[in-house]
Amino acid sequence: MRFSLALILALLLTACGLLPEVQDETKGWSAQKLYTEAKSEEADGNYEKAIQYFEKLEAHYPYGRYAQQSQIEVAYAYYKTDEQASAIAACDRFIKLHPNHPNVDYIYYLKGLVNFNDDLGLLGTLSEKVAETSETLAPLAKQDMTERDPKAARDAFESFKELATRFPHSKYAPDAIARMKYLVNTLAMHEVHVARYYYRRNAYVAAVNRAQTVLLDYPQAPAMEEALTIMIKSYNALGMDDLRDDTLRIMQKNFPNSRYFAITKKADTPWWKIW
Repeated sequence: MRFSLALILALLLTACGLLPEVQDETKGWSAQKLYTEAKSEEADGNYEKAIQYFEKLEAHYPYGRYAQQSQIEVAYAYYKTDEQASAIAACDRFIKLHPNHPNVDYIYYLKGLVNFNDDLGLLGTLSEKVAETSETLAPLAKQDMTERDPKAARDAFESFKELATRFPHSKYAPDAIARMKYLVNTLAMHEVHVARYYYRRNAYVAAVNRAQTVLLDYPQAPAMEEALTIMIKSYNALGMDDLRDDTLRIMQKNFPNSRYFAITKKADTPWWKIW
């Protein structure tokens, strides 16, 4: 039995030795050639091949400007191939290794872009509809908004904020700030939709809590008008007349021309009872 096992093992090892060796086309390439070839593949849109070359460059020549630039290029290539987790990991690694690098502002910007595009999915759709009526958005309320995780949007905001704060004169700062404003409106609208979801299921306390998040965290967002509306209606449903009236005064002060107030001119009952 032992002899048979030894024979089988010997045959396997012999067979492995007969297999052709995998040729490494980059063997003997200099750091400059590796970088040049990687950039060429990247320019042609062959990002996976470019990543292979950049990673080989760093493995074979871990020190020097080519290695550092390769780390940046790898993060970008992963971003272009929609490998969000790998792109984020590459960005975090570069920031940790080179916190004072001249191009670290770009890495913060790239990290923000990765999260910005990772998802926004439904959240992006909602922000485009901030100015539309509730009736138009009603079909979306059928979905359970509490299952939507806006983590990517929040992470993107933090990366852009870090860039704008640490590098206010960076050429990427203006675009980062513009995206931050977009994200604020997006996240605020997400909270409003969650609040509306709860309200329509008679979970009035939960609706108030989510609507208050908009007031506390996103006080300048357009979604604040509807957040206040949901709070007024929820307080009314709960029989909390004092809180309802206090919130109504806040809404009248901040949104004196609110479209919801116009309803009172066409009905004998308060607008929050017919909306």
